[in-house]
Amino acid sequence: MFGDLNRVDLIGNITQDLTVRYTGTGKPVLSFSIATNRRYKTPQDQEWKDEATFHNVVIWGDQAEGIAQRARKGTRVYISGRLQNRNWQDSEGKTNYKTEIIVEKIILLDRYEKGSSQDFSGDRFNQESESTAKSNASSTNKQMQKSTKENKKAPQGDTTIDPDDLPF
Repeated sequence: MFGDLNRVDLIGNITQDLTVRYTGTGKPVLSFSIATNRRYKTPQDQEWKDEATFHNVVIWGDQAEGIAQRARKGTRVYISGRLQNRNWQDSEGKTNYKTEIIVEKIILLDRYEKGSSQDFSGDRFNQESESTAKSNASSTNKQMQKSTKENKKAPQGDTTIDPDDLPF
């Protein structure tokens, strides 16, 4: 027998500035939406059209605080998680429904702060891994420069690529 599967993977842009809220027990929670675009060609006139879909996203714990500090409206993100449906009754007694993506892993594809892409999976954002990544990047850059000097056919100059220059 096969088990059930509830998995969502999206790449899109954050549609609002982020504000962390706290539950009554002090647990951080971040709720926002992301927009994903579908591009299609119309059969009548063969013109390309874009259609945006908005997704409700929820991040819990220290991961929520880490993202709120490093992202803002317009930041491009990769989100992996699960779907969850909620319902509640408003003050008039009407039942409301909402489908949300509960984030298990989020990666910033565009950065508010310059630097390498950030992976905020797990319960805590590990600053030690960020400094290790910077150290490794520096070491790799030094190795590339040394290799360039040793190989006379290699182009001279700076071999570092600024992530903001990439087309995606």
